[in-house]
Amino acid sequence: MTPEQSPLGKPAAYTEQYDSSLLFPIARVLAREAIGIGPQLPFFGTDIWNAYELSWLNARGKPQIAIATFLVPAESPNIVESKSFKLYLGSFAQTRIESADALRDMLKRDVSAACGASVSVRLATPAEFHKLAMDELEGLSLDRLDLEADVYHPEPALLTAAHGEAPVEETLVSNLLKSNCPVTGQPDWGSLQIHYVGPQIDQAGLLRYIISYRNHTGFHEQCVERIFVDILRECRPVKLAVYARYTRRGGLDINPFRTNYNQPMPDNARTARQ
Repeated sequence: MTPEQSPLGKPAAYTEQYDSSLLFPIARVLAREAIGIGPQLPFFGTDIWNAYELSWLNARGKPQIAIATFLVPAESPNIVESKSFKLYLGSFAQTRIESADALRDMLKRDVSAACGASVSVRLATPAEFHKLAMDELEGLSLDRLDLEADVYHPEPALLTAAHGEAPVEETLVSNLLKSNCPVTGQPDWGSLQIHYVGPQIDQAGLLRYIISYRNHTGFHEQCVERIFVDILRECRPVKLAVYARYTRRGGLDINPFRTNYNQPMPDNARTARQ
């Protein structure tokens, strides 16, 4: 299935009765092949989805609410188109479900089937809302740099590194990531964290490279994978991790994480813009 076949950017009938067929999977392989990623992935990781507009009815008809987190493995063959995800979640609104555990089981079954891999699902009930963390991405801000930028389509040639010098370990962040939805053209706003060990990356070039996504069209997951691959090819770090936190749309935020070395998964703390 392709984005053009999805409900994205088209009029849609909203249903409030459970309908798992609303989920629209999109294969990862075509976007990966376009940037030279073959069957052997150069990374592993997770797409962290947070759903803030989830509600259903309990067995007595009383509305219930929760915040759902979905952990989709990067090796899954499919992603789920975000509008179809919203329509699917909305279909629970007038659906009676015995318990939050039963709902979680339904979500896990349906989203795993759409992604083609086992997806973890967590539900935070109102009693747990106060425990949800809010924080900013840690690292040295690239946005402090005062520079000129005039390239607004991805340009890997902007990336350079000091290959003849001793390796360094750095964590760099920027809030200036922007790309566009590949179907509707709507802007997607994000913050980016890059951790690496290897030749020191030229920070001005890296910031210009991040800015170069400003007119690029691509899904969140695809953009992060392209950023990962370009940095790996051009700068040749020994270790690399790329993590993006995108602002929410339609009650959903999508936060892809890609790495080529073992480390704990990010803690899913919501940033101020989310």
